[in-house]
Amino acid sequence: MTPDDKRTNRTDLVLSAILIAAGLTLSGISLMQLASRGEIHLAQTTQPTESQPSVPAGKSDGPAESKPGGTRPTTPAPEPARPNADAQKAGAKPALPPAPAEKTGEPIKN
Repeated sequence: MTPDDKRTNRTDLVLSAILIAAGLTLSGISLMQLASRGEIHLAQTTQPTESQPSVPAGKSDGPAESKPGGTRPTTPAPEPARPNADAQKAGAKPALPPAPAEKTGEPIKN
């Protein structure tokens, strides 16, 4: 090794040691500041209000009371989303109108 190479290696070693020492010093200072605060900040929410549920729009009375262990009361009774073909032949309205022509594509050919 030439003296120039030794000097370059020594300079690199000293510079890296200084940078490592500076990083450890900054980390230590940061940890000391965190420890010295001693305050713990927690996010808190407000307590829920104990009020009765509001009456939905269009209803004069509120929702039906539920009974433990029983079935869920439904007023009015639920209807099927898509009546079967026999019901449609008997005059029941389909749940959705037919799709417009521009939304209907050609049948897939195998």
